[in-house]
Amino acid sequence: MSDPGQRSPLKDKPLRLPGQSVFEQREKLIEDSVSTPMMQALLFVLLAGIEWWRWYTGMKPNPVIFSLAAAAAVGYAALRFFRVRPKLRALRLGEEGEKAVGQFLERLRGSGFQVFHDVVGPGFNVDHVLVGPQGLFTVETKTWSKPSSGNARIVFDGDTLKVGARSPERDPISQARAQASWLRGLLAESSGRSVQVRPVIAFPGWFVETTGRSTDVWVLEPKALPHFIETEPSRLSPEDARLLAYHLSRYVRSSQAK
Repeated sequence: MSDPGQRSPLKDKPLRLPGQSVFEQREKLIEDSVSTPMMQALLFVLLAGIEWWRWYTGMKPNPVIFSLAAAAAVGYAALRFFRVRPKLRALRLGEEGEKAVGQFLERLRGSGFQVFHDVVGPGFNVDHVLVGPQGLFTVETKTWSKPSSGNARIVFDGDTLKVGARSPERDPISQARAQASWLRGLLAESSGRSVQVRPVIAFPGWFVETTGRSTDVWVLEPKALPHFIETEPSRLSPEDARLLAYHLSRYVRSSQAK
């Protein structure tokens, strides 16, 4: 708690957590599409109960009107809930995936990397960013449900990927490349250093088969990422890595203050 005339002892906003954007999106969806209609429904149920109580105690009630209003409010709340339930499930799955991948990436700090989560851009977010000796990496997490049976694998030919025999509705490759390009421009503008940013797409829990070579994008299961990084040459000096991480942390904290 803070009293008037006092201020927080924290000088900087905390860095963001893995899956924070998905969590915020899910919470807003619950508030807008579930909580508000449910509260309205409970209000009408309460009013109807009061009228029935008046009827039971011999007062002059009119419970029918309130009961009809309560039934309509409950039906509306239930309809809103069942409509958003699939999206809520998808958001929760995505949030859990980002947290799991984020916790795994934290281990890379022991290899000299700084790890950032949920870096918010204009109209999108980058799930994770790694800054270390081998350079900069953006990590886009795709937590897709797996079929209960059959061939559960992701095939990447170097340009496109398929889940089994079908292609995803949205192109993750273009998304990952756009995120890496944005981060490169952001850091070039703030630090004056133009560095390569490697886009990575992580599919937790999936078997990823690579049939072709990509010049820039890695598609993999998260546990394979440390090996991929180890095979890369060193591209950043400790000073450059600290500089880029500093500017990225400034951006993250300033974006939260807006």
